[in-house]
Amino acid sequence: MKNRIIPCMDIDNRKVVKGKKFLDVQDVADPLTLAKKYVADGADELVFYDISASTKNREIFLDLIEEIAQEVTIPFIVGGGIRTIDDVEKILAVGGDKVSINSAALLNPELIREAAEKFGSERIMLSMDVKRTGPGKWSVFSKGGMEETGLDAIEWAMTGEQLGAGELVINSIDEDGVKDGYDIQLNKAMAEAVSIPIIASGGAGKPEHFVEVLTEGKASAALAASVFHFDEIHIGELKTYLDEQKQVAGNES
Repeated sequence: MKNRIIPCMDIDNRKVVKGKKFLDVQDVADPLTLAKKYVADGADELVFYDISASTKNREIFLDLIEEIAQEVTIPFIVGGGIRTIDDVEKILAVGGDKVSINSAALLNPELIREAAEKFGSERIMLSMDVKRTGPGKWSVFSKGGMEETGLDAIEWAMTGEQLGAGELVINSIDEDGVKDGYDIQLNKAMAEAVSIPIIASGGAGKPEHFVEVLTEGKASAALAASVFHFDEIHIGELKTYLDEQKQVAGNES
């Protein structure tokens, strides 16, 4: 399976927003316009992440998801505010291809198993927000990165795989929006602990960062937001660069 490049649209109040380390959130763009642009630019998949549905305890924007799903020809991942099997069903019914479950899985891990059994593992992703707590140690945080759960991130990843998640999204809170590069050690440790694909998130600042996390970091996919939103990196050019790096690596080996 080829490495995937996945832009992520964080949605609040029906707008795409972006923050740093989960704080200082600002409006960026209209989701539908941006989604179409990313498809045209050559994104492999697209994430719609409703960042305030869980914290504000409101319903997911199903109409907006449906509108985008009709325009998007690549796998469309929806996360944020998913609490029940019913929520998963509604998202898939309006055109979401996969769902990404985070907070609800912490409260009820069986939701992952139930969803995977009902809809197939390939449509269920476990997402986790993690912070480094010591050398080679990371903890899972909840409530938008505000609350430490006490769960070891690597152990939670292994549990997620056992429950039936088909992929893992690893959001590094330490690196979120900082653009210093992905947490290579974290993604590598995750990839070595499980056999399902790892999607790295948090820290993309330049094309080299994508190469690092997809090679040394052993991630199967790299997710990013602000570098794509603000046209600092163009997805088509990034994919060409990644292909060139692979050929260079191939020639050297």
